Amino acid sequence: MKKRTTRSVLLASVMGLTLALSACGGSDEPADDAAGGDEATTEEATEEEATTEAEETTEEAPAVEEPFGAACSAIPADGEGSSAGMADDPVATAASNNPVLSTLVAAVTAAELGDTLNTTDNLTVFAPSNDAFAAVDPAALEMLLLPENKDQLAAILAFHVIPMRLAPDELAGTFPTVNGAEITIEGSGENFTTNVGGTAQGTVVCGNVQTANATVYIIDTVMMP
Repeated sequence: MKKRTTRSVLLASVMGLTLALSACGGSDEPADDAAGGDEATTEEATEEEATTEAEETTEEAPAVEEPFGAACSAIPADGEGSSAGMADDPVATAASNNPVLSTLVAAVTAAELGDTLNTTDNLTVFAPSNDAFAAVDPAALEMLLLPENKDQLAAILAFHVIPMRLAPDELAGTFPTVNGAEITIEGSGENFTTNVGGTAQGTVVCGNVQTANATVYIIDTVMMP
């Protein structure tokens, strides 16, 4: 009787130990699956966040505005005088590389304003084209380019410069010029005119041309303060 009891106890102990080991062994695999599931969920969430951030960055990136206006076609397509080439240089240097503005560059040189324009940040320049200067009386223009008339010429050119950098959507309004007098720009979109003392004086024929320190709007008239 005693031997049978002892054998029963041993058998029960072995069975209990086997069941315990089975339970431990069975719990390892689901635990790994659960951990793997958590890792997969975390990776998916991270990927979704990265995708969302990339989409938001793409949506928020502002579009780069290009020069506008019929006369922009006269600007070289490549090289230093192109719109892309001008963006690398300060405004007086950039203008000197553009054949559309050669008369203006001669006037800036005669007025000794090149260094000032090149070293001043954040300007808006209304740049009369060669055709604009061609409409000025030749004798009057010749007189202005003489050394003794440098101050008068500088005052006229300074009237074409606003001491702040204006994008097209900021251009309409009345602003002080470097000359001290005010200029009014009217219009919107890609159509702008300059107005001085209630009189229209010019039209932007190629606008939003970027240089290193200024935004240039080429106009068809030499404005008089």
